[in-house]
Amino acid sequence: MNRQGQTNLTADLTADLDMIDPTAPSMDADLLAEPRLIVEPGVAARVSAIAGPVLAGMGYRLVRIRISGEAGCTVQIMAERPDGTMLIDDCEAVSRALSPVLDVADPIDRAYRLEISSPGIDRPLVRRSDFERNTGHLVKVEMAVPHQGRKRFRGTLNGIEGNAVRLVRDDVAAGDEAAVLLPMEDIAEARLVLTDGLIAESMRRGKQAERELKRDLGLEPPAALHASGRASKAKPAKQPAPANTKKHRLAAERLRRGDTDP
Repeated sequence: MNRQGQTNLTADLTADLDMIDPTAPSMDADLLAEPRLIVEPGVAARVSAIAGPVLAGMGYRLVRIRISGEAGCTVQIMAERPDGTMLIDDCEAVSRALSPVLDVADPIDRAYRLEISSPGIDRPLVRRSDFERNTGHLVKVEMAVPHQGRKRFRGTLNGIEGNAVRLVRDDVAAGDEAAVLLPMEDIAEARLVLTDGLIAESMRRGKQAERELKRDLGLEPPAALHASGRASKAKPAKQPAPANTKKHRLAAERLRRGDTDP
């Protein structure tokens, strides 16, 4: 066994925003079975072959595997739920399940540190549904095969057309066409660019997911009485103002004497 004893668990900002309980997985069979368009070569592919089925059995999807030389060797496994969320508790659950499997399979011939992480807000796009879900957001795309004489593109996702991604470039030169169609099978890497709009969308999804979770668990707080319209208390009748106070009597006396109230 080459894995080092300590497992580093990380969850990006989006993991803190998207409040989903790992004990109540959303088992969407179609999304779980959706293949990745962008896969890793070499040793990372061996780790992927081991980790992918374990994650799917737990209700998670593999996003990316990256092996780096940081701190000797780090194996980063990026995962998510089918709805794109991932909490620290999810990372811990995945680590506990994957660690013994990787120890037995031993796909790496040296000591390494295992790191389970969420995709993050500026996440990589590796499946068709990733591109569809993030239509309207800014992305960077690197092609494995040059398209129109270039390999790097930056622009706004504008949906899917067949097996190609529609992109409206924001780095287009004068006289060039802004809209391009990039074949999915030729994409080497694609990821979202962090913008204010992307952060706002992530926060909205997180709040919605939290509300749905609380509702499913029966933890939704009762609606306010004034909002529901039920069991509302009738307002007490307004009491008539007193008509024989000292103020009234003084005013009547001044009027009788013919005095004018300044």
